[in-house]
Amino acid sequence: MRSMNNRSALGNLHDGKVISAFSLRSCQNMSLFYSDTKNSLSNRKNFLQSLGIDYRDLVCAKQVHSGNIRYAQESDLGRGAKSYESSVPDTDAFITDKKNVPLAIFTADCLSIFLFDPKIPAIGLVHAGWRSAKEQIVSRTLDLMQEEFSSRPQDLYAGFGPAIRSCCYEVGREFEDFFPGAVIEKEKKYYLDLVNLSKKQLLDSGVSEDGIFDPQICTSCLNMDFFSFRREGKDCGRIMSVAMLK
Repeated sequence: MRSMNNRSALGNLHDGKVISAFSLRSCQNMSLFYSDTKNSLSNRKNFLQSLGIDYRDLVCAKQVHSGNIRYAQESDLGRGAKSYESSVPDTDAFITDKKNVPLAIFTADCLSIFLFDPKIPAIGLVHAGWRSAKEQIVSRTLDLMQEEFSSRPQDLYAGFGPAIRSCCYEVGREFEDFFPGAVIEKEKKYYLDLVNLSKKQLLDSGVSEDGIFDPQICTSCLNMDFFSFRREGKDCGRIMSVAMLK
C-alpha cells in the first residue's frame, strides 16, 4: 500500500520500474462521465499526486466493453485527462513501452488487469467486464504486446484490481454457454467468476501462475471501500486504475 488513498496493483513485483495502483472509494469519483463529476478533476489530481503522476497527462478511454486495444504513445498524453470527450474512443485496453505515459481505466465492478514486462520494459492495462472477457481481451492484449514489443508471456507479471467476485456476481444461465467452467451454480442461481476466468486466459496465454497477483477484493462485498454498479446502479462513481513506466 502506497498510502491510505490507493493500493498497489502488482504487489512488490514491479522492481521500481512501474507505478501501478488503484484508488479507493475514499478518493471519491474519478470518472468524468458517470455520477457527480464536478470534483472529479480535483479527485484525480489528489490521487495521482501521491503517485508522482500529473493528472493532465493521463491517457483515458471511452470504454465500450469491447476487445479493442490501443498502443499508447507520447502523442496520446492528455487524452481524456481533463474532458471525457477527448478520450480515446472505443477502447478497453492500453499497452505502451513509453516512459511517463500514464494509462488509466475506470471501473465499478468490472476487472482491471495490470500487465508488466520487466525485460522490455512494457506495460498493459485492461478493462475486463464479461463482454470484453468474452472477446478474450486479455489474451488479445498479450498478443499485441508480443507483436509490438516482442514480449514473452512467461516474462510477464499480471495484477488484478478490485472487481465483483463469484460470491456476488449473479448472471443468467446462458453464461454457462459463454464461459464453460467459469460459472458457479448455488441454490439454483448462477454466478460468474470473472477473476478466475481472466486468470485462466492469462495462464492459457503462457503467463506463469507465480507471476499473477490477486488482492482478492470484491467490490460488492466491500462496497464501503469501492463503488459497485450492482449495488448502486449505473450512476455510481468509478475508481481509477493507473499504470505508468518510470
